[in-house]
Amino acid sequence: MAALKIPFLADLAAIRRDIHAHPELAFNELRTADLVARELNSCGLRVHRGLARTGVVASLRKGTSGRAIGLRADMDALPLEEKNDFAHRSTNAGLMHACGHDGHTAILLGAARYMAEHRDVLDFDGTVHFIFQPAEESEGGAAVMIAEGLFEQFPMGAVFGLHNWPGIPVGEMAVMPGPVMAGTCAFEILVRGQGCHAAMPHQGVDTLVVTSQLVLALQTVVARNVHPCESAVVSVTQIHAGEAWNIIPDDAVLRGTIRSFNPATQSLVERSVERLCSGIASAFGAQISVRFDHRYPPTVNSAAETEICRAVVRELLGPDRLRDKELPSMGAEDFAYMLGEKPGCYVWLGNGPGSGGCTLHNPHYDFNDEILSVGVSYWVKLAERALGPESDDDRD
Repeated sequence: MAALKIPFLADLAAIRRDIHAHPELAFNELRTADLVARELNSCGLRVHRGLARTGVVASLRKGTSGRAIGLRADMDALPLEEKNDFAHRSTNAGLMHACGHDGHTAILLGAARYMAEHRDVLDFDGTVHFIFQPAEESEGGAAVMIAEGLFEQFPMGAVFGLHNWPGIPVGEMAVMPGPVMAGTCAFEILVRGQGCHAAMPHQGVDTLVVTSQLVLALQTVVARNVHPCESAVVSVTQIHAGEAWNIIPDDAVLRGTIRSFNPATQSLVERSVERLCSGIASAFGAQISVRFDHRYPPTVNSAAETEICRAVVRELLGPDRLRDKELPSMGAEDFAYMLGEKPGCYVWLGNGPGSGGCTLHNPHYDFNDEILSVGVSYWVKLAERALGPESDDDRD
């Protein structure tokens, strides 16, 4: 493994654990943004603040080329009560860095510091923009940064992201072209029957029977409507109805999520859900309405940038440590918005086995500080390859 020698790794681990101990939710990453800006300023970088309220962007230019790339890290935490007992556990009740954004932030800070301290010896010609993004978790901070002028204020030809990935061994990375994370859509279904005494169900329309039929029928949407070679998920995650044991309620609400990699598949699934709702409503004499809340689009890596990242991983870790045939994830990622505007690549950085609940969005999760050096080395070598003399792309 050709990881760089990074003398300040202990500093990065301390920063990472400090952020972990002080998690902040979407658009409220005030302390985190202050810490990030302070570290970037100490490196002598030009720092811009205020995009998407708490976003921070720093730039490092070397040489005279107009080419530029963006490297992005997310900063926000989750509304989850931490169940770890180590010294850097969350000090904010009900909030936790359970997805490793603390580690992503520390890695990008480390890359910025290393590049600033080794500017004269790095082999690239162009500009690197370090993007610290708020509100990745469900709030679309990437879209807000873009809408507020990210790519106009910081022109770049390509943008890159990474995420730690429990289950992939330390020292390995997954880099795949095409869809790597799913698009996500929330749905809400309102079922209206006719409430009545539970002992006299013939006098009403049983909302819960209708709801139960609907939950079962929704499981056929993917199995019997989506092409077997395509992928989609329909999951019901909430049912709310009734308040008493002897009353059949008037109304019920179902909520859940749809995941897919293809907009055409997404549209097919939505039409199928609407058709089922209409048919079951007619069959039982109920009224059913459905509302879709489109959230993140699929995260799709461009081919050329994926090849750049694969070359970096081969050089950094060795060809046997590159996982290039991983299946994409049905999880969603708002880096998709940036890839919708610019070519780029989103990779998975091995975080270790994920034992003992150390999986994403789990109250026992913790980012593995052993991979800080790998992440920093990856960003630095990516900048050199994407903006180096061997790259003949005209990214301006």
